[in-house]
Amino acid sequence: MDKNTIIAFVLIALLLIGYSWYNKPSEKQLEEKRIQDSIEAIAKQEAEKQQKIEAQATEKIVENQDTTALFYSSMTGENKDVILKNSKIELTVSTKGGTVDKAVIKGFKDNAGNDNLTLFDKKDHSLKFLLEGKETNILTSNLYFTPSNITDSTVTMTADAGDGKLLVFEYKLGKDYLLHFSLRTSGMEGIFSPNYNKLSIDWTDHCRQQERGFTFENRYASLTYHLTKGGTDYLSETSEKIDKEIEDEIDWVAFKNQFFSAVMIAKDNLGENNLMTSIPQKKGSGYLKQYEAKMKTFFDPSGKQPTELEFYYGPNDFRLLQRVEKESSFDKELQMQRLVYLGWPLFRIINRWFTLYVFDWLTGLNINMGIILILITLLLKLITFPLVKKSYMSSAKMRVLKPKLDEATKQYNKPEDQMQKQQAMMALYSKYGVSPLSGCLPMLIQMPIWIAMFNFVPNAIQLRGESFLWISDLSTYDPIIEWNKNVWLIGDHLSLTCILFCVANVLYSIMSMRQQKDQMVGAQADQMKMMQWMMYLMPVFFFFMFNDYSAGLNFYYFISLFFSAAIMWLLRKTTNDKKLLAILEARYQENKNNPQKMSGLAARLEKMQKQADEMKKLREGQYKPKQRK
Repeated sequence: MDKNTIIAFVLIALLLIGYSWYNKPSEKQLEEKRIQDSIEAIAKQEAEKQQKIEAQATEKIVENQDTTALFYSSMTGENKDVILKNSKIELTVSTKGGTVDKAVIKGFKDNAGNDNLTLFDKKDHSLKFLLEGKETNILTSNLYFTPSNITDSTVTMTADAGDGKLLVFEYKLGKDYLLHFSLRTSGMEGIFSPNYNKLSIDWTDHCRQQERGFTFENRYASLTYHLTKGGTDYLSETSEKIDKEIEDEIDWVAFKNQFFSAVMIAKDNLGENNLMTSIPQKKGSGYLKQYEAKMKTFFDPSGKQPTELEFYYGPNDFRLLQRVEKESSFDKELQMQRLVYLGWPLFRIINRWFTLYVFDWLTGLNINMGIILILITLLLKLITFPLVKKSYMSSAKMRVLKPKLDEATKQYNKPEDQMQKQQAMMALYSKYGVSPLSGCLPMLIQMPIWIAMFNFVPNAIQLRGESFLWISDLSTYDPIIEWNKNVWLIGDHLSLTCILFCVANVLYSIMSMRQQKDQMVGAQADQMKMMQWMMYLMPVFFFFMFNDYSAGLNFYYFISLFFSAAIMWLLRKTTNDKKLLAILEARYQENKNNPQKMSGLAARLEKMQKQADEMKKLREGQYKPKQRK
């Protein structure tokens, strides 16, 4: 490229820059444009809002007109309540709409201290059934039903359209929390298309905050459903999901909070392409989530076969939910116990086949829940003690061999000799019959237990409302101090059990670091300093994470660390380093005198070490390879 071409390109660039600058709008023009855009945006939002209001109003008018056309005599009436109750629950069935609009669970206190807990009432909850006729639609929420066959456990709700046309709801309450429901029509087959066989359901609920800690409870509140082909799934607990389409058929859908659920179960499944909504609510609103489920299920226009549903309004208790499946008249594998989340598959297995049975046995002894957590911790420590002891003894062996390792590896102090140094250490460990890995693996085996308990304790409803020592409720946080304003990362309180857990974590880390430092050689000791800072920072991270968690979980971790430290101290006190070193020396001499007894790994390491020594001498000019004759 010559000089003239370069000048031409520069001039073109200057022209483009100048043109852009000349046409750049002034600040006044920019401000006017921003104002205009804002006005247009607001106008657009208002227009969309008005269109939505008009659409809803039109839809409501059409619904009323459609329903009125057929059920004229049932469009007016008096809103009365019919109470179904037993020793566990009290349900209010309203004659307006004919559905349950209030559920009170007995024997469980709410967060205001009332003796019975209101799961929902009519201002939070609605259930609508829509029947689509050839010329008219029937929306049940617009109808007034006439109650009959009223007892403490049964009621029949009937909407009369005249000329023998009836819409009938029948309810039967079981012995605890299960409510059977059937819907059928009589004399109405002519108003439906010949191939019409689906009933539309619109179920909504504002999930109430029932526990003290909003953040912690909200983490365990989710819209959950069971797939007909097996397994459960749920909508995100943290993000907003509106009309998410569930393509597969489902058996049931649950509006779940931490310890209680409202569940709808369908005998003939809830058809494909159901729409599910879960919208997280703000702290202080008194609600956790706004739920909605739009579904379809079987409907027989002839009225010969009713549409059957079952509703469960009750606690998320694993054993109770197992019994509900047996009480259900649908003879289906419901897996409702999955509402009690026990963790990922490995941790679920631990909780399902070990923790639950131990917990059931201990709770059957009628002892305090805090004591039960201590006993579970002791039992777990007893089971894992052989692994812990093996891990400790491996560390102790490396500790007593440290002087010998320092002596054997002192020649490898250069940075380029670190590989040889590591090989020399491993070879020496092998000659003494010591495996460094044996100290790590047993400790890793204990991690699934910690994680399993992390999933089990927050979902154990048996801890709800149970006190222990200074803790008034093991299922929520135990504040040592509270304030009104929410502080970033901390919240509005300081939990005492969380502080104890974090302090215990620091002390246990110090003990562990000291033990590991005694066995480190050369550069490992320098690397240990960085590891120390990481171990000290972990409790700080845990504090921000666990300050909102339940006191029961923090207390379990505190007790677990306390016992771990006690076991480590006991093993240290009962280990005689001189005797241990003598045993290792005897093993070393045995391997030295009888090389065949050395493991294959030891032989390979020794060979690698000799090769490394030869390579080092060769580099330094001290070694001459043997000449072949």
